[in-house]
Amino acid sequence: MQAARFARTAIAVAVAGLSCASQAAPTAQDKLLAEMKRLAERIERLEKRNTELEAKLAAGTAAPASALAQRVQALERANQDLAASLESDRISEREPELAIRLKAVEERTNNMGAPTKLAQALDGIAIEGSVAAVAQQINGRARDNGERESLLSWRGDLGITVPAGDIGRGTGEFFTQLRMGQGEDFTGLQPTFTGAFNSLGFRTGAASSEETYAIVAQAWYQLTTPLGEAANTPHSLQFTVGKMDPFVFFDQNAIADNEAEKFLNNVFVHNPMLDSGGAVGADSYGFTPGVRLAYRNEMDKPDWWQVSLAAFGAGEGARFGRSFDKPFVIGQLEYGRKNMGFDGNYRLYAWRNGQYEGFDGSRDTASGWGASVDQRVHEDVTLFARYGQATSGKAAFDRAFTVGGELTGDAWGRGADSVGLAWGWLRSSSDFRREAAGLTDDDGNFLFGYTPSGAEQVAELYYRWHLNDQLSLTPDLQYVRRAAANRDAKNMTAFGVRALYAF
Repeated sequence: MQAARFARTAIAVAVAGLSCASQAAPTAQDKLLAEMKRLAERIERLEKRNTELEAKLAAGTAAPASALAQRVQALERANQDLAASLESDRISEREPELAIRLKAVEERTNNMGAPTKLAQALDGIAIEGSVAAVAQQINGRARDNGERESLLSWRGDLGITVPAGDIGRGTGEFFTQLRMGQGEDFTGLQPTFTGAFNSLGFRTGAASSEETYAIVAQAWYQLTTPLGEAANTPHSLQFTVGKMDPFVFFDQNAIADNEAEKFLNNVFVHNPMLDSGGAVGADSYGFTPGVRLAYRNEMDKPDWWQVSLAAFGAGEGARFGRSFDKPFVIGQLEYGRKNMGFDGNYRLYAWRNGQYEGFDGSRDTASGWGASVDQRVHEDVTLFARYGQATSGKAAFDRAFTVGGELTGDAWGRGADSVGLAWGWLRSSSDFRREAAGLTDDDGNFLFGYTPSGAEQVAELYYRWHLNDQLSLTPDLQYVRRAAANRDAKNMTAFGVRALYAF
């Protein structure tokens, strides 16, 4: 205000001076004088406006102070009501809105607590399963009556792995597998070493194919213990005990080890000497109780090696009879490494079965050795080979060699698809060539009725069509020449389609 008054006084003095000067000698200063008068009038109006505002402000000072005090009192009462409401778990319509909303959020949080605890309880549990169906037809030349035969079968598997606690530095886990299904074998086939055209079939032993049957296929406990003081030691010891599939731990192969996805014929799923030849001694479903010990060394990662030894029930022992009376014993040395950036696995193993059933029905000790190799040689190509040889026992064939490969569909824009091709050679044993022609059943009928020579040869071709992450369709063609080393046997052909849903 003082500055405004000073400015107004200064302007008035200047105006008076300019007025005197203009009366004496009118000049262009008249225009300047008019402009300064207008400026003085604006300052006077501003001064008047400021005076009015000061009066209003003085009159309203008491009112805001009173309103502020009332608002503070209201907030204090609201806080007291909220605190009293939160002391009780009940909700009523008279409570503050904020208290009602807080209690509602708390209730929803408590309700979410149960699923969270359940999720914690399920932590570490792994579940995998599959359902597969196979429609298959075999040509008439493969059967005694010369007629074709078609079969449809299905199998379901459910595997559950559960943490089983720690023992010292070791970590335990428990695995169980349930298997179910329906299906029958082809009937009236001429003799063959092949064993099964459909290894996926679940032969239940039930009265008919109309009955669905389920079993506990596997149930075993495994303890893995690191050796050494370091937390990331490359040495470990593994102990496994329970009912198992021996081929989960022995004779593994990257592309010839899974009848649900790869080859269907028995001679390409496992070593023919152990599986088709019966040296493994498992029950009719392929399982047996046993105990296994393995040492693994990963000091030169990504290369590794492992040695393992196991004893499984054989004969009656495989069916939980006299489990370790003359068991099936197998030891394996395996080595994994990268060759030119591609994974390769090499396995060498030997076995002894104290209750081997020979081709003539006799039971005696049988032994042998084998090898399983798989090597990726290109981004899209993986090759495999197996060899098996019997060193004792009355086996129908005493040497077996299988070889094959798998090509992914990258070349034709179907990277998830694959084509598999394999060939097998099963050489008849000298005992079988010498005795087979004279063998008869209990009714006096000849079991073979021919003199064996040479080897049975098997081939299989499939195309796996990947529909999505869970579903695939696989047309499959199999061919058998000189079945059971019979030079007069007609060639056998089996064609089928496998559908697989897996999760």
